Amino acid sequence: MRAPRARLITLLCALVTTTAMLAGCGLVSSSGKFHEARLPGGEQPLAGAKLTVTSKSFTEGVLLGKITATYLGAAGANVADLTGAPGSASSRQAQLNGDADVLWEYTGTGWVNYHNETETIVDPNELWKRVNEVEQRDYQLEWLPPANFNNTYAFAASTPTAQRLNVKSLSDVAALPVADRTFCVDDEFFSRSDGFIPMLEKYGIPYNGPNGVPSGNVTRMDAGVVYTATSNGSPCNFGMVYTTDGRVKNLKLQVLDDDKKFFLPYSGTAVVRESILQQYPQLRPLIATISEHLTEDLMQDLNARVDIDGEDPSDVAYDWLKSENLVE
Repeated sequence: MRAPRARLITLLCALVTTTAMLAGCGLVSSSGKFHEARLPGGEQPLAGAKLTVTSKSFTEGVLLGKITATYLGAAGANVADLTGAPGSASSRQAQLNGDADVLWEYTGTGWVNYHNETETIVDPNELWKRVNEVEQRDYQLEWLPPANFNNTYAFAASTPTAQRLNVKSLSDVAALPVADRTFCVDDEFFSRSDGFIPMLEKYGIPYNGPNGVPSGNVTRMDAGVVYTATSNGSPCNFGMVYTTDGRVKNLKLQVLDDDKKFFLPYSGTAVVRESILQQYPQLRPLIATISEHLTEDLMQDLNARVDIDGEDPSDVAYDWLKSENLVE
């Protein structure tokens, strides 16, 4: 039996608070907090609408949730802010239960994590269509057209390392002497079925294989430490990164081209319950306006304002919307 809406929201908010207290560092959830604003000209296409926006708890997820909550509120909606739900499961489950209406997701996550697909679809538009098809059929969730950013896995090097070794792509890395093929990865990426070891196979430098990458060339560490280690060029020349992470630009890392197209696209996409889109068709053009403004370079900047500069996600979301003249 479905939990009452108020009880679920209270439970999730309590979980968010507990998680933040236990973590002791990193992003502090600002669930329930976003700035009041209005659309330029004062139009209210969502006047009278009641919507719940949720998000995962990592920085980019919260930022996308805050941007959406602020913008839909400016359009006249009465928005309940459930951003920062701990883990992927709680925000997704809230939407599946009908207790949340809008959630930003990633096409790769939908394909691999939610539907256990193993086929690599390199075309971002095709992957979005395939994910949207199964989500509409099985869960009555519509994945709106993706934004212009792809938060996928990648490998990067410091600018001095990339210049010294003359590398711009993963194929360039594969052509290096074995001694220069040194990598920093986290345990999760090392073990994934679509992660480090299959990637090395794709590029013809198998893990512990002949003329490949010896185990001694791979350092496994916490994901956050990988960025610093890669920037320092020690103990690795190449580190696993997420392409929209603010530390990529802050540390002047050079992202290497995945020229053999191993990594699945992780296009950022707003997911909305079909019944809500039927009730409020104005949501389509409003969310499209947000999506059209988002790029990988921009997401790096916004993420850095939270993770590096320590700004509150709700403030960053509001300031950005104002800077784009989307709200006033």
